[in-house]
Amino acid sequence: MVSPMNAQVTAGRLPLVVGNWKMNGTRVTNVELLAALRASGPFDAEVSVCCPFPYLADVAMSLQGSGITWGAQDCSQHEPGAYTGEVAAVMLAEFGCRHVIVGHSERRSQHAESDTLVAEKARLALAHGLTPIVCVGETLAERDDGTTEGVVKRQLSAVIHTLGHCVSQIVVAYEPIWAIGTGLTASPQQAQVVHSVLRAQLAAASTRAIEMRLLYGGSVNAGNAQELFAQPDIDGALVGGASLKAADFSAICRAASHAALGSTGKSRT
Repeated sequence: MVSPMNAQVTAGRLPLVVGNWKMNGTRVTNVELLAALRASGPFDAEVSVCCPFPYLADVAMSLQGSGITWGAQDCSQHEPGAYTGEVAAVMLAEFGCRHVIVGHSERRSQHAESDTLVAEKARLALAHGLTPIVCVGETLAERDDGTTEGVVKRQLSAVIHTLGHCVSQIVVAYEPIWAIGTGLTASPQQAQVVHSVLRAQLAAASTRAIEMRLLYGGSVNAGNAQELFAQPDIDGALVGGASLKAADFSAICRAASHAALGSTGKSRT
């Protein structure tokens, strides 16, 4: 019988831990945070930092050659043009970004982003060589109503429809809205149920779904990371508040490294 960990190793899914700084940081504190993060590595997992737009050049300079990648928290659904205040995916590529978060629940709720708009952002990100991290997740009311599966499948369906076979190139992050910044978190078993639903939906659209990385987000911390990463369809985390504390974020990255080693003590890559 193949264990969940060995199944992940066989699929070649290197864990991915992404720090989402949201609208936090200063030039001084960022340098200190990134220096501490570099000193804690290297990690046997992919680690990425998604910072506010004004800090991209600083973060790129700090992380160059470290093995840690960087990215942005959003991009426009448009190519460059008369869109005041927007940032195009092609601009992010100029800063060496690896990832860009699209469809975060805060963007969906605070900026009325629709499933279709999120899908367009993912399409443009891919077109310019970025890996979109597409967020999906339900509210507490939707979970209580038993509609979690329908909500996340609807959100992901728009991306699948827009990207077609290219959907295999994205990362999906399941973030139950009721667990973001609340201190609450879905149990590893609850998270796994949703991740397995998403994996099955992706499998119907792409033969490479088994290779795609699905992240969990929602109050991930050093205390719960290892158990979350032990689930067969959870391949890392999108980390909010804990990514602003070097010790906490490094501990999550080490938990992902432990998962990457699997039961054989050998790296997945």
